[in-house]
Amino acid sequence: MRALERDPETGTMYVIQAVVRKGEQQGCVGECLELAVVTQGATLDEVTRNLREAMALHLEGEDPARFGLAGDPPLPPSFRA
Repeated sequence: MRALERDPETGTMYVIQAVVRKGEQQGCVGECLELAVVTQGATLDEVTRNLREAMALHLEGEDPARFGLAGDPPLPPSFRA
């Protein structure tokens, strides 16, 4: 897993980390580590799309700084087998 990228002066995060793992029965589960966002999908591509959409909905109308985030941070998922 990559270290979080932060502004050294403000501590603002530039990257949101997520973990994607196999679901208990099938498919994949994705979980954002900095936000209360969990989703699933039948494929890796689907769960990644769902994570991006869920994060956008979670942050909609919010000031990203409230969560310690820079504006429009990228989502590089980590994968666990």
